[in-house]
Amino acid sequence: MFTLVAPHTSYHQSFLESHREWDGAHQDGAAVFLAEDVTSPEGFAAWVGKLLDAETAPEKDGIVPCTFRWITEGPRYVGAIAFRHHLTPALLNSGGHIGYGIRPSDRGRGAASWALRELCSQVAEQGELDRVLLTCDDHNAASAKTIERCGGLLEDVRTDEDGDLFRRYWIELRAADIKAAAVGTAPTN
Repeated sequence: MFTLVAPHTSYHQSFLESHREWDGAHQDGAAVFLAEDVTSPEGFAAWVGKLLDAETAPEKDGIVPCTFRWITEGPRYVGAIAFRHHLTPALLNSGGHIGYGIRPSDRGRGAASWALRELCSQVAEQGELDRVLLTCDDHNAASAKTIERCGGLLEDVRTDEDGDLFRRYWIELRAADIKAAAVGTAPTN
């Protein structure tokens, strides 16, 4: 059974196993870019502190307040999901509110869909937003399927600064829509 938890140093070894699986690739939703070192216990603890502080940090240099949650299964780190509390013009264009990534050995088990539904439910309960924006590379069929499975409606496909296509989806945060997406039925109006 998956759970969403705040980042914690107790996941250090499991995170390192996941980090090795990524083999240097970008880990969506994890904000590893905030870390100077995730391998040592001290470096990992400092990074966890930055992730926790990000929730209430003021916007700076295009970085907005962000809630990071780790997708876990018991003591095992499975992935990460991040909720950016508001959108800058750049995030509105190409970053979105939510990013997530699942460790390679756990893909295809439903962790991303579960975490996205769970996070959308939590954001809906807070009542701050009516909808959230998610983006994914146009060629990332698995991520597009996850977003669509969770009620994401494609707004458009755009080109990034490198000339690559990416998709922009909106998920309505009405409770009925989230529940309908969870069971695969059409949302009500």
